[in-house]
Amino acid sequence: MAEEVRAELVANIAKVVVKVGDAVQPGDMVILLESMKMEIPMLVEFAGTVAAIHVQEGDVVQEGDIVVEIA
Repeated sequence: MAEEVRAELVANIAKVVVKVGDAVQPGDMVILLESMKMEIPMLVEFAGTVAAIHVQEGDVVQEGDIVVEIA
């Protein structure tokens, strides 16, 4: 079952750092958010492989939105 990485706040997607198939380790940044002129890295808490990316650069996410799935 895939683990979901969810947005913790309303923000713009400034940069998608990973692509589907990339291996990630705990602490790796997968998405860079921008909110109120601040950049906020989204870090994974588990190891795995990026199974899906649900956002693109420039998208606006709401708190709780799924942005990446890690298998």
